Amino acid sequence: MNAKDLFAKAKKLNAWQYNKKELYRGYTDKILYINVGDAAIKEKDVPAQMKEKFVGGKGYGLRLLWDATTPTTKWNDPENEVIISSGPIGGITQYSGAGKSLLVSLSPQTDSVMDSNVGGFFGPFLKFSGFDALELQGKAEKDVIIYIDGKNNNVEIYEDPGFANDSHILAEELSEVFADNEKDYKNIGIVSMGAAADHSLIGMVNFTFYDVKRKKIRLKQAGRGGIGTVMRDKKIKAIVAKVDGVKGNLNNVADLEKITAVGRTYQQEMRELDDHQCQMRKKGTANIANVMNDYDLLPTHNFKFGSSVDGQKIHSDIFRDKYFTQNVPDGCWIGCAMSCAKGVDDFVLKTGPYKGDAVIVDGPEYETVAGLGSNLGIFDPEQIIEGNFYCDTYGICTITWGTCMAFVMECYENGILNKERTGGLELNFGNFEDAMEVMHQLARGEGFGLIVGQGVRKMKEHFIKHFGADEKFLNDIGMENKGLEYSQYVSKESLAQQGGYAMTNKGPQHDEAWLIFMDMVNNQLPSFEDKAEALHYFPMFRTWFGLQGLCKLPWNDVVPKDNAEHDEPHKIPGHVNNYVEIYKGVTGQPFSKEEMITQSERVYNFQRIFNIRRGFGLRKHDAQPYRAAGPVTREEYESRQERYDKQLKELVGIDPTNMSTDEKITAMRKYREDRYEQLLDAVYKRRGWTPNGVPTIEHLKNIKMDLPELIEVITPLQ
Repeated sequence: MNAKDLFAKAKKLNAWQYNKKELYRGYTDKILYINVGDAAIKEKDVPAQMKEKFVGGKGYGLRLLWDATTPTTKWNDPENEVIISSGPIGGITQYSGAGKSLLVSLSPQTDSVMDSNVGGFFGPFLKFSGFDALELQGKAEKDVIIYIDGKNNNVEIYEDPGFANDSHILAEELSEVFADNEKDYKNIGIVSMGAAADHSLIGMVNFTFYDVKRKKIRLKQAGRGGIGTVMRDKKIKAIVAKVDGVKGNLNNVADLEKITAVGRTYQQEMRELDDHQCQMRKKGTANIANVMNDYDLLPTHNFKFGSSVDGQKIHSDIFRDKYFTQNVPDGCWIGCAMSCAKGVDDFVLKTGPYKGDAVIVDGPEYETVAGLGSNLGIFDPEQIIEGNFYCDTYGICTITWGTCMAFVMECYENGILNKERTGGLELNFGNFEDAMEVMHQLARGEGFGLIVGQGVRKMKEHFIKHFGADEKFLNDIGMENKGLEYSQYVSKESLAQQGGYAMTNKGPQHDEAWLIFMDMVNNQLPSFEDKAEALHYFPMFRTWFGLQGLCKLPWNDVVPKDNAEHDEPHKIPGHVNNYVEIYKGVTGQPFSKEEMITQSERVYNFQRIFNIRRGFGLRKHDAQPYRAAGPVTREEYESRQERYDKQLKELVGIDPTNMSTDEKITAMRKYREDRYEQLLDAVYKRRGWTPNGVPTIEHLKNIKMDLPELIEVITPLQ
């Protein structure tokens, strides 16, 4: 039965006709609220204070989630929400990277607030349909499909008549159903999950975009924190948005000429400079795989090492020359000159239910090359590409899965796991076939895959309780913080990056701060005060992208020719000025780079207090696994013995000559853990927080975020 015939049998649960509010200067000031529990659909106004204080994107998601939940709401309670919002700049086509959406929910992994960003068409199409945000609540009895028809101003909810679970097939089916014809595929944006999201806590969300050149539907991922699991717990199978084409000024901006001029300058930079800088248009983010290996920053064997002699086998040149299709416009939103969403065409799968199928694989991006590659001891590009495809279509974050499987493999090699405990699988580093079988098991909802799908924190608890594993060792090597798995950079030699991971609001994701080169390679942050300043500015600056609907890659993955001649070149001041001008051009409001940081501070501190409201967000929750800071095992220390011995002598003031390896590890650990505590003190002070990590009332007043509900939460902790 074809998709259209199948859909003809679908039961319609509700339909709602609305009067579309046209965008004005980036906003409609309307929210689409849907409760899938009772199929209720309604429109809500955006309150003036919400627009002023929370801006859009992640800010809107956090405000709506706070209002919808209580301090004791669980991730799988019907009252938990998933909010999808772009932002006032989101959806413009004149400047690169303006197609991002932010998803916010209570996380199955952290039991607190999670946000995750994603490209693709859905977020802008939601805006063009008349809504600044989509607020999803409730829990359906059966799988449902939501259809937002921005062409005819109608929203419908259907029971799933039996469409496929896996995203690469489901996207094709839904496009066939809702597009008028194949040319209309470009006007369809789809949100979906995948089979693994049904059986795990780590499920992620796919957003589609249509590749006009290839004539194929492609996927981008909101990977972090299990938001896909929340969607599937609510029985949401998919969400479809349809528009009547994309025109040049659907945001109805204040000064289109200004935005166009800034965008044209950036496009010229990409044409002239990209080939000599990062080659984003040819390699995407995979361009740094070999760079990380060269600088001992490429996670290898569960972050034990930062490089491998086999690292050259996954050099970015190999992906560029042999796998990535070249000379196609690989942008995940219209008008993006960076074109970094690389793809592998006609890749023939070797495992799993689609074995023998020729598919398009989106990526691999750097995090996937490292997570599914070096961190698992896998240095075969085709094995990485295979894992990439199945993670995407099954609805698993490649970052999360890579860190989970790396932890499993180290446990296996240390005797904590064995074939009896894994159901006959040999999970040594480098065993691609059995590692893939774990993933396929999770998608089928069976076997050892169900344990891995709980994430590192839950696996630690399981291995301690059922297998008698040593708790201290597992906490040292289990690369999670706040319940979220680490993304794929080795932070041992960068104290600032350790803070950039473990001090995050949601858990160790590199989108808040990537300070490794500034700190470790260029030594630009020598003092605690310098590190604290960087850990104030960059998380706030990067937060701003998530308020606006912007991708951060165009900010710093190509830099102006004269960038080094400016003050603070690490901030890419020319591009910061671009964003100031674009914001003014979209909204018509006065704006500055200082106000950019203040906008972000308001939302960032709100999210910190939201965590506190839920029983988290304090100093103890910013603790890191020791593997993120230094060598845990003898093998680890001795692999870099010359470096560590030198540090003991020159930094710690200890002569290591007559010390055993265990004694050296102990001395090094004391030194590094003490420095991390000093870093916490310095960063909290710079951010206007107490020594326990709580925003002060005075700081909230300074940034005009002293809302009564926030003061109520933090007053007992001052």
